[in-house]
Amino acid sequence: MKKVLVLYYSQSGQLKQVLDHIISPLEFDDQVQCDFLKITPLKPYPYPWKFYEFFNVFPESVFMHGCEVEELATADEYDLIILGYTVWFLSPSLPISGFLQSKQAQKLLKNKPVITVIACRDMWIMAQEKMKHLLSDIGARLIDNVVLTDQGKSLYTFVTTPRWMLTGKKDAFWFFPKAGVAENDIEESSRFGLALSSALAEDKEQQEGSMLNNLGAANVNGKLIATEHIAHRSFRIWSRLIQKAGAPNSQGRNVVISIYAVFLFILVCTVVPLNMLIRKIIAPFRKESIAKAVHDYEQPSGR
Repeated sequence: MKKVLVLYYSQSGQLKQVLDHIISPLEFDDQVQCDFLKITPLKPYPYPWKFYEFFNVFPESVFMHGCEVEELATADEYDLIILGYTVWFLSPSLPISGFLQSKQAQKLLKNKPVITVIACRDMWIMAQEKMKHLLSDIGARLIDNVVLTDQGKSLYTFVTTPRWMLTGKKDAFWFFPKAGVAENDIEESSRFGLALSSALAEDKEQQEGSMLNNLGAANVNGKLIATEHIAHRSFRIWSRLIQKAGAPNSQGRNVVISIYAVFLFILVCTVVPLNMLIRKIIAPFRKESIAKAVHDYEQPSGR
């Protein structure tokens, strides 16, 4: 019998819902045992978030300082690890990065095949690049990556996602679509579980290469690659400034956060649309380089 461990940290519950659908075919497989374990920070994070609480985790998220988490109640050996995470400021969430830097993670994941599952907005490649380093550092073997992104156009999610995080409301309003991953996409994610069931029966988790290739597991929007790189560089600069202003939740830090929030609002309303327009115009002249970047970031699962 194959043993599969599903590790995750989900605030809104959406990621857990995605994982439930992915794992559902495995739970009907008599030859597979699935265990779910939630990663729990010692100091819980709020949901919905308050404005300053949300931005106070910005610097630590960007630099992956992590947070202390409760030790998992397991000592079993697993054949496959599925790690579900959300993206905070183009980085893995603090509980996830904290866990992956713990001694227990090194013991549990070392030399194990790992499949990452992401549910987030449409900008996730920088977070996954960081995740690759975190897994490599503890000797884990990344074999697949599944990504489900929010419904609606990119510009819309600049409004719908913060509204959801700060109020808990994800319903459609005005001309904005519902926040989060579309229900149909979540339901269809069970196809990954079906593929895993077949692959585990053939011991493919022990081999090199993807088990979810050609299933549309990770689709990179080439138009957003440059935007995400620029945003990540900006995040690093502002993170340093915020950290230098004071400790988390200090008055000095909150002052700089207020300035950054104004800067971010102006950026989203002016520079971001302009940048997207420019990228769209020059895209035909950069087809080869964009196609190569898309291919590289979509690995190991690819389209």
